Amino acid sequence: MIVQADDLLALSTVIVCPTSTSTPPASFHPDIVIADEPTRVMCEMVGAVDVRVLGEQAGHLTFEEMRGVDDALQLVLDLR
Repeated sequence: MIVQADDLLALSTVIVCPTSTSTPPASFHPDIVIADEPTRVMCEMVGAVDVRVLGEQAGHLTFEEMRGVDDALQLVLDLR
């Protein structure tokens, strides 16, 4: 899942967090839905990847889902 600001999407790399349908619940694993499947974002594994390795866009997060990801990234990155 891309977690980078839209204004920076023209760069050759993007900041991502992997997703998983089997990772255990945690305060830094917010719940989202991808293609009608419950999924968790693994915010502790934030990293950069080359845009050429990304596949097709899977969808968009709801406001509530994005808020959960924002909160988890703030926790993991100690931004509070």
